[in-house]
Amino acid sequence: MKGFDLWAILSNPEFGAMLLHGVKLTLVVALASWLLAMTLALILLALRLAPSRIAQRGVMAYVSYHRNVPTLVQLMLWYFGIASLLPGPLQAWLSEHSAEAVFAIIGLGLCQAAYFSEDLRSGLRAVPPGQAEAARALGHSFIGAMRHVLMPQAVRNAIPALVNHSVSLFKNSSLAMAIGVAELTHAVKEIENQSFRTFETYLLASVMYLGFSLLIMVAGAMLARRARIAQAR
Repeated sequence: MKGFDLWAILSNPEFGAMLLHGVKLTLVVALASWLLAMTLALILLALRLAPSRIAQRGVMAYVSYHRNVPTLVQLMLWYFGIASLLPGPLQAWLSEHSAEAVFAIIGLGLCQAAYFSEDLRSGLRAVPPGQAEAARALGHSFIGAMRHVLMPQAVRNAIPALVNHSVSLFKNSSLAMAIGVAELTHAVKEIENQSFRTFETYLLASVMYLGFSLLIMVAGAMLARRARIAQAR
């Protein structure tokens, strides 16, 4: 039986390279998914505020689907299902350009957009109605009022929820391993298979995920503090 020896993993150049590659790919997937999710969340929020009932119900259906179907199932649907329906040339191009990572980003981004849109909607609903009236009194159009008066306050209100769901998005990036993305969890599993040091490898992964998650939470806390200071002014 092997004794605990974390240095046996950290001192191995091959394992170090695998971990570094896994961390880089995890950050790329998480960041790209976050940008896609936030962009779609703003579009979904705009549609939810539109006077069209069809648009509103479409957004409600979108949110309901992505909040009730497991993220792992959604990733597999994209990679094994939707990918097979694409034209052959596009499938070939994706195969040469990290198709697994591309579909992981799409799946995670679409899923998280549902949560972000609801966070922003809740933040907008928390803005006092008088703010919209004041914006109209100052001559702002609906779009101008949303851009300059209402949305800045809505984002400030939604920061805690957005930070929590950003942490969830980062952690859910580990699910990309199921479709073959060589991110951090995948790298740790490969190291464990080669080193036979299960406890050390997964302890290391836990510490790394915890560290990155705490960094996101600290950044969110600093952003919220700056937003409160700006609002007080």
